[in-house]
Amino acid sequence: MEIAERCNLKLHPVDDPFPQFDVPEGHTIDSYFEEVCRRGFQKRVDTQIKNLETQGKLRTAMSAYEARLNYEIGIIHQMHYSGYFLIVWDFIKYAKDHGIPVGPGRGSGAGSLVAYSMEITNIDPMQNVLLFERFLNPERVSMPDIDVDFCMNRRGEVYDYVVRKYGREQVSQIITFNTMAAKAAIKDCGRALDLPYGDVDKIAKLIPATVGMTIDRALEEVVDLKKAYDSDATVRNLIDTAKKLEGLVRGQGVHASAVVIAPRALTELVPVARTKNDEIVTAYDMKSVDKMGLLKFDFLGLTTLTVIDDCLRLIEHSRGEKVDIEQILWTTRDLQKGLSGGADLGRLPV
Repeated sequence: MEIAERCNLKLHPVDDPFPQFDVPEGHTIDSYFEEVCRRGFQKRVDTQIKNLETQGKLRTAMSAYEARLNYEIGIIHQMHYSGYFLIVWDFIKYAKDHGIPVGPGRGSGAGSLVAYSMEITNIDPMQNVLLFERFLNPERVSMPDIDVDFCMNRRGEVYDYVVRKYGREQVSQIITFNTMAAKAAIKDCGRALDLPYGDVDKIAKLIPATVGMTIDRALEEVVDLKKAYDSDATVRNLIDTAKKLEGLVRGQGVHASAVVIAPRALTELVPVARTKNDEIVTAYDMKSVDKMGLLKFDFLGLTTLTVIDDCLRLIEHSRGEKVDIEQILWTTRDLQKGLSGGADLGRLPV
């Protein structure tokens, strides 16, 4: 305690969280970001946007698109997030170039025309009336957060690419702490107090399997549990002891999707830990990593993408037809006609 009282440590967030992203000669981060964005926008115009409006409305539509794009680019420059978009664009481009299925986008990031132009997402925010301000707002400064879905089987390839590009000492997954929930606390206490397993299990099963359930809440809601608590001294001692342990850390694991890319070696910025699988992870959890100002990305492994990819491969192998999932566009009218027998299902794109 004497040593602890003499300690005076202040942790400061990282000044510049962005790792070095190499851009072509003659470009800055901002200028290269804008070039990639505008080049991607033109590609979208040529392949998708021009087909969404009749020729009579195309000019008006293009004016609205360009105004939105200029607005978003201006906000991103103002908030100094050009590097963030380039990093996400780069690893998604790697995935697509190597045939790794990538999701169409999710969350507030789908409201960005810049993300759509850079092929970070495949959802047109103008046609779907999605708001950019839900994603980035200069009046509410926070780090952008784009969740990216990858094929479950090949997610690791994208992570390995990021490690190679930025260096193993700068890339890491994030630790998670498993806390002791109400049932687990009762079972562990029963084991430590050497109580009969059947008796402890009977009490534990009285705790409702509801998210966020606590022992105190269970005592209020479950009559049988309250009755056992009031009438049996052994049960009361078990529950009172369990309440002291409830919510404490029981073990550690690795976050399912979160990845940190640091501007320099992680050991200079945060503590690190080694998992049971010999992986190096940050010893700070996700919230603490955010407070330190480090750049966090979510690489989500999505089974749906894996299933779709397997189906497309089977179709190509069995029927010799190469199907582009992006070109399968259903309309409600087509679907309704198909289900009611009013359309030729053999002509529909499935």
